[in-house]
Amino acid sequence: MSLHTAPTILIVDDEAQNRRLLAVLLRPEGYLTYTAASGEEALAAIRDCPPDLILLDIMMPGIDGYQVASIVKANPATANIPIIMVTAHTERGARLAGLDAGAEEFLTKPVDRTELWLRVRNLLRLKSYGDLQDYSFILEQQVRARTADLQRFRTAMDATADAIMLVSRDSMRYVEVNATSCKMLGYTREEMLQQGPAALGGWTLDELKSVYDAIIAGQAHPELCEAALTRKDGTPLQVEVHRQAMRSAGDWIIVSVVRDISERKEAEQKLQHQAHHDPLTGLPNRTLFYQTLAHTLEHAGPRGWKVAVMFIDVDHFKNVNDTLGHAIGDELLAQFSQRLTACLRARDVVGRLGGDEFALILMVRDDHEVVGHIADKICGALRAPFHLQGYEVTVTASVGITVYPDDAADPDLLIKYADTAMYQAKHAGRDTFRFFTAQMNTDVLRRLELESALRKAIDNGEFVLHYQPKQHIASGQGAGVEALLRWERPGHGLVPPSAFIPTLEETGMIVRVGQWVIEQACRQIQAWLDGPVGPMRIAVNVAGRQFVEGDLEADVLRALGQYAVPPGLLELELTETSLMLNTERTIACLRNLRDRGVRIAIDDFGTGYSSLAYLRRFPIDKLKIDIAFIRELTNNPDDAAIVRAIISMAHSLNLLVVAEGVETAAQLSYLRRHDCDEAQGYFYSRPLPPEAITGFLQESRHAGRPADADAPERTLLIIDDDPFMRELLLTLFEHEGYRLLSAPSAEQAFDTLAHHDVHVILCDQQMPRMEGVAFFDRVKTMYPDTFRIVLSGKFELEPMMAAVNRGAIDRFYTKPWNDALLRECVREGFQRCRAVSAL
Repeated sequence: MSLHTAPTILIVDDEAQNRRLLAVLLRPEGYLTYTAASGEEALAAIRDCPPDLILLDIMMPGIDGYQVASIVKANPATANIPIIMVTAHTERGARLAGLDAGAEEFLTKPVDRTELWLRVRNLLRLKSYGDLQDYSFILEQQVRARTADLQRFRTAMDATADAIMLVSRDSMRYVEVNATSCKMLGYTREEMLQQGPAALGGWTLDELKSVYDAIIAGQAHPELCEAALTRKDGTPLQVEVHRQAMRSAGDWIIVSVVRDISERKEAEQKLQHQAHHDPLTGLPNRTLFYQTLAHTLEHAGPRGWKVAVMFIDVDHFKNVNDTLGHAIGDELLAQFSQRLTACLRARDVVGRLGGDEFALILMVRDDHEVVGHIADKICGALRAPFHLQGYEVTVTASVGITVYPDDAADPDLLIKYADTAMYQAKHAGRDTFRFFTAQMNTDVLRRLELESALRKAIDNGEFVLHYQPKQHIASGQGAGVEALLRWERPGHGLVPPSAFIPTLEETGMIVRVGQWVIEQACRQIQAWLDGPVGPMRIAVNVAGRQFVEGDLEADVLRALGQYAVPPGLLELELTETSLMLNTERTIACLRNLRDRGVRIAIDDFGTGYSSLAYLRRFPIDKLKIDIAFIRELTNNPDDAAIVRAIISMAHSLNLLVVAEGVETAAQLSYLRRHDCDEAQGYFYSRPLPPEAITGFLQESRHAGRPADADAPERTLLIIDDDPFMRELLLTLFEHEGYRLLSAPSAEQAFDTLAHHDVHVILCDQQMPRMEGVAFFDRVKTMYPDTFRIVLSGKFELEPMMAAVNRGAIDRFYTKPWNDALLRECVREGFQRCRAVSAL
């Protein structure tokens, strides 16, 4: 070992992880390390650059640790290198073999950091200094003779990184110190020799005498102890001291080896801080927060104080992470915590419990109104936009509050109740706060009861599948069925899915239930294949947690194989949100299944991410338009435009389109006219149990498409709430060769437009619930190629001209009208419609 460099240690282990771990553990002590991955590599490294110490694994391929140790010790040039064998073996035979090979020490895996430091340090000292008894002899010779040997000893002492101080027991003064001692404490050697260890602090003179006497008497084993010394400039110094007593003529010399551990102490304090504080926000973490809460309650009880606990959750924080990235999400949490802290008093405590969850401890001596004001202040402060790397983000928070001792006296219960109240704040619309009530606890207990009942339902086989048919719109033939989960709960009857599926998903039980659904669907497909129904595709809903926590691919392939089902008869329906969970894993799973023939559909399209990027990335066969857009399809221009856009986009991507929730013939006609591929809903059938759906499928197998009400003839739609006026207008045009349709209201007119291909529309302006111009504003968006005429009993030139200018109507006439002019206007309308069609 060089006199001016740190000791070098060779780490020999065939496992890279073990080598890195040992190097990391040794780094804080200032050692230089290099590594070898085999016995051969180690011997070459020792030959090229002998280390000061070797950490040697026993079990290695090729030359093992025993052989390496034997070779090293057999070579006079390397025989004095200390060897510590590191092994997972605890047998006595392994240790004896190692000692026989020449190892000085053993360490057992997993390695204890402190034990590693001590064994390495002690062996290096023995190597550097020689045997301690030789030192005692040298010291005695130096003290007695004060010869040149003293200078050589001092030179060796000065070369060490540790401070070495020799103290006379009789005088309690230093008789020798090395250069490191002077540098460490800021004194000259002469100043050190004029004083004793008591002057440096750490111990009183009497305490030192007692310690020295115990060492001399053999009553105290040489052990490490820590102390705080004082430098010459008054600054404190954390040290580690190892003492040894040696006889010198009629006196005893206490040899103290002192190591500066200031950096280690700082590192320990940093680790301690990291163990109890959140690294992102610097706030107390869950552990420290719970400890602080327990301590606060201990003091509050005897003094009659109240303590409020707030549980705060950032609303929709996941959206920030998913859209802007985790780095911006972290910055948002950091700024969020700063605003929280700014809202509090000096005696209050805020901590981050994890994720986007924070908690507060408030000392309260007044009523609950004070806590409510603070909660309202917090919510208000958080509403201001956050500026995050060029983005302006606005978030809110939901706050739950519980009070000691009114609600509970236990810290865990207080946190639990505050959490419960926070969820009630979320259910109330977010961006608000709620105090805990007993009813909330009742709701939680009810939720726990539901969870327990669901677990029993899985074990007892209480779930069943009902099936809702899907039809090809163009042909009217069956396109398959969707499997829908139902729960036959004892004593409750058939439980609707909305009452239990969210709980299955939140608790993760959906993974087991999802496996069962896939298996039952494949079993039903097999039964239909073997019966009169024949091949019939079944669509199964898949939750996002089945990708993250389960093995969906294995579940599907196992069920297909078990029942010998062609993969093309199984379809998986996923929501847009579930696709975004663990995206890469989801893509790989779906691609593998699709390559085998399984069909993939996106359920409730338009209500989630609706991203063209994922339509391109994911292996998708179908889009299912959510019922929210179908419900008012025939009378809401926005919904109609969305449906047309989804159909057009899907077809351009070679995807089929399924409309969910079709309930009327008008909706079906509109979808047929705009080339939607399949439809599903109560118009065809409610979800049916297996026996009923089997009969339905048999009856509908040979059914064809109903006659199309559309015809290529010129069609005129007359709308008036007055029956006499409708009849008068129908009589006016009955000999013109038009197909005449009529409706008494705008609502019925929308259904008629959905059913029929209408060219010209003649509508009264003064109608209840919706005037003619308002009706035509919607028609213009939904059926832009129609020719639109308004009849009004009032002369309203200004609003009519405005409607003409914005394209809502093409003509308007007042009542009573001129028959010839009205007939000519309608003929003109049909001519224009033909011209548009020709284009």
